[in-house]
Amino acid sequence: MRQFAHYACFDWSGQAVARPKGLALATIAAAADAQPVLLRPHGGWSRAEALDWLLAHADAGTDMLIGMDLSPSFPFVDAGGYFPGWDESPADARALWAMVDALCASDDHLSAASFVGHDQARRYFRHGKGDTGDRFGLAGTGRLRAVEQQQRITGQANSASCFNLVGAAQVGKSSLTGMRVLHRLAGRIPVWPFDPVPDRGPVIVEIYTTIAARAAGRGLSRSKVRDAEGLHAALTQLGSLPPAPLMAHDDHSTDALITAAWLRDAARDEALWHSFWNPQALDDAIRVTEGWTFGVK
Repeated sequence: MRQFAHYACFDWSGQAVARPKGLALATIAAAADAQPVLLRPHGGWSRAEALDWLLAHADAGTDMLIGMDLSPSFPFVDAGGYFPGWDESPADARALWAMVDALCASDDHLSAASFVGHDQARRYFRHGKGDTGDRFGLAGTGRLRAVEQQQRITGQANSASCFNLVGAAQVGKSSLTGMRVLHRLAGRIPVWPFDPVPDRGPVIVEIYTTIAARAAGRGLSRSKVRDAEGLHAALTQLGSLPPAPLMAHDDHSTDALITAAWLRDAARDEALWHSFWNPQALDDAIRVTEGWTFGVK
């Protein structure tokens, strides 16, 4: 089982602005006495700057495990395709990333409005009250990836469908913008489990910050931390020192800090690198089309 020298977490955002408020990044070194560090450029992160940061670590070959809080794919195995009934539905995740980036080429800030507004693609999404595509899927919830079904079954999280674009819990927009970034990495950083984990260099995994918060002693209804006391208690639970004092304790920054610290510990659990939904026959299909959230058992 591979060990890493550094760990990082991006709390991601699909907000269609230059510098989304919800985009945050924290890192922590492997040493037990390392402090988690919140990295924040002047004015906040843009997705383009996040991509540049990732590419810089690809070029440097940094020994780092990078968690990204987004879905890298859409449901596939439940219906035999991402977009059943659409002739251009991609065959695997990398083809999906390329499709999303191509259809959104004219969108500023690596946003994804053109995809959800596309005359065919929009049919698969819930856009708002009274505006649900005729191919959205299951009434009320929308389709789920295998890992999202597993989280619901086991109670690890109450996952939302990536096809839902409505409400505070919607994850579709952040997932689509993340797919654009993953495509533009052009394979320069392996993305588990779509790619094997190499012996050295950076690796990206999908993470879900609520899983980290629960491991840090936060209940499912109290997973968001917005004060120094709560942050320090959560990090102590994870065996981490507190960070340098923060200017503000917004939940995006604290999510990133807590999840980076959690990832340092969770990465040592070999079982988490082999967690796939049963039956065994679905493993390869999930790996190339849907992926898996690191930490989901």
